[in-house]
Amino acid sequence: MLPRTALGELLRLSLPMMVSQGAFAVMVFTDRLFMSYLDATHIAATLGGGVAAFLCFSLFIGLITYGNALVAQYYGAGQFAKCPLVATQGSLIALCSTPLLLIMAYYGGSAFELIGHDPAQVRLERTYFTILMAGSIFTLLKSVLASYFSGIGRTRVVMVADLLATGLNIPLSWVLIFGKFGFPAMGIAGAAWGTIIATVFAIGVFLLFYLSGNHQRQFCVGKSLRFDHGIMRRYLRLGMPSGLETLMNVSSFSLFLLLFQSYGVVQGAAMAIVFNWDMLSFIPMMGLNIGVMSLIGRFVGAGDIRRADQVISSGFLVALGYSGVLAILFLIFRDSLVNVFDTQEPNFAAISELAGHMMIGLVTYMLADAVILISGGALRGAGDTRWLMVTSISVHWLMLVAQYCVIVVFGYGPKVSWWVFVAMLIILALLYLGRLFGDTWRRPERLARVMLE
Repeated sequence: MLPRTALGELLRLSLPMMVSQGAFAVMVFTDRLFMSYLDATHIAATLGGGVAAFLCFSLFIGLITYGNALVAQYYGAGQFAKCPLVATQGSLIALCSTPLLLIMAYYGGSAFELIGHDPAQVRLERTYFTILMAGSIFTLLKSVLASYFSGIGRTRVVMVADLLATGLNIPLSWVLIFGKFGFPAMGIAGAAWGTIIATVFAIGVFLLFYLSGNHQRQFCVGKSLRFDHGIMRRYLRLGMPSGLETLMNVSSFSLFLLLFQSYGVVQGAAMAIVFNWDMLSFIPMMGLNIGVMSLIGRFVGAGDIRRADQVISSGFLVALGYSGVLAILFLIFRDSLVNVFDTQEPNFAAISELAGHMMIGLVTYMLADAVILISGGALRGAGDTRWLMVTSISVHWLMLVAQYCVIVVFGYGPKVSWWVFVAMLIILALLYLGRLFGDTWRRPERLARVMLE
């Protein structure tokens, strides 16, 4: 029987984050649904261009979002004044990354043509990618503020900001994509601009809370607007492995995606449809991952590993329950879910057949995703970022080598490639479980080193 306090505290922190992440999933889902009203090429282009953009700023996203754990550790140790200092260092990282990201925005769009995508898809991918990259600084700053409020346990602020941003994005994207109310029809560019505008709006909402009088007094925000050498060093020491892990994993996933899309538009559209439904499972559970990481960080800062174990048990209970129910629904209604994206084109029958098969693979790995997210959140909160980096990168890149052999060397079909991807996630989940239930990351001397600046 789990202690009600651990489960209740986890749900208090995580449910708003699950709603927040779910709002983001709905925003992306809606954009791709709007694209299906145009044609299958637009669906594939939003997936390819969006993943490529995330690849380019994934190093900085992975680094910056580790601020969640850092803030939670200082909060748990009672060092409240250091919490906004973490946010300031994260903002400095975001600003310093901007020149490199703008260079990537200018040159990166040529990659789609080099890897052999359909010319019509390349033009759309380049447009979507360039606009998202041009606004990447806003994505990073939003991540800084979201990580900060998650770290101090005020996840409702994150929920409010994301819900309001999603509420703006959906009608705005509809107007910009299809040219309503006198606006020109911008197509895929309208979807990208809708995302950027909604992100800027979310930053404004965060700042209303961050700069409020009560919050400034409690956390000494006015004194935090400066470079702090010790916190920055700790940020980079613990956060850079997370950043490198994110970069390398997104790189391997992006290359897998691009390899898979080399099968053709039908296969690319089928993957985009399946990953759209995957988002409704995976992204809300990211909110639970954030809640687990925040609480584990807090209890590591307070030196209370017993409470950390209670949080881990509670996390598995919620994650496996949520993903299990959703897996059953996805299995039963997989054909109907795929047909939501019916483009009314002659080739949609082939898209539907492949996507329906891939939905079975999705159902197979959903519980593995739950295990990965809870285990990874706990280990990150405890500062075990180097092990996570080495293990996750190794498994992802071995998967990519296997995919290259399957797709390019041996010429097997998309179904074989898809099940190789499913197997990779199951293997990774088993490795994470082994680490989580071991004793290495729990050793007092190791946890003491985590807190050093």
